[in-house]
Amino acid sequence: MNEHLARLRSVINDIGPLAVAVSGGVDSMTLAVMAHAVLRDDARMLHASSPAVPAEASERVRRYAQRMGWQLQIVDAGELADPNYVANPHDRCFYCKTNLYAAMASQFDCTLVSGTNTDDLSDYRPGLEAAASHRVRHPFVEAGMDKAAVRTVARELALSDLAELPASPCLSSRVETGIPIDPVVLGAIDRAEGLVQRRLNPQTARCRVRDKSIVMELDADSLGAMDAVTAVQLQREIGTILAAAGVYQPVTFAAYRMGSAFLRPADAI
Repeated sequence: MNEHLARLRSVINDIGPLAVAVSGGVDSMTLAVMAHAVLRDDARMLHASSPAVPAEASERVRRYAQRMGWQLQIVDAGELADPNYVANPHDRCFYCKTNLYAAMASQFDCTLVSGTNTDDLSDYRPGLEAAASHRVRHPFVEAGMDKAAVRTVARELALSDLAELPASPCLSSRVETGIPIDPVVLGAIDRAEGLVQRRLNPQTARCRVRDKSIVMELDADSLGAMDAVTAVQLQREIGTILAAAGVYQPVTFAAYRMGSAFLRPADAI
């Protein structure tokens, strides 16, 4: 057995009855599969239904739950009713996770766990502050696992579809800091990225809504391979999708930069 897999199994056993906050990404999905394998009915899965969650991620969670017999509960985190979250400040994730964990904690009297891995600890993650205040545990961190180790465990568990999933943060992360979060715009962002995925099949696509433009960021290979005719067609179609949501900005393409819509205040650096 893989050393990380053995350590993760031990951590999950030590925690005992738990509820996994499942977002639909590789980390939380792999954790959910492992928790169910170890604890069976003592492992419950909680998934937030929100305009900020890509539709594909929610479909993936439901599909796995049905296939593997998870005890899955869909919860409404209610973050869009929180003006602090909607204002989209630099610490938006704190308000998102505060609402999320409060909603989840109200469902079950057991330990909440997340798919946070050790790589996440080196980044600016205000959501981890919210997790600490709700006593959320992070089994991957406790097992000393980074993102690469999570993907390795996913492969060992024969979860090849999960192991190769690209990172996909919440849709609100596509909206430039300071621009209010609008659920209609989030839906348009999801549709625009879906259009590009179907047309180009890129490794990475992020539709960034900025103050004066809409920027579709693509991985370098996909950006370089896109011809001028396709680019013009996609610009027009993306613009139409976002205009229907009330965003009237020119559409451009750029190389993907992680977290480029996040504007961190100078005093937080």
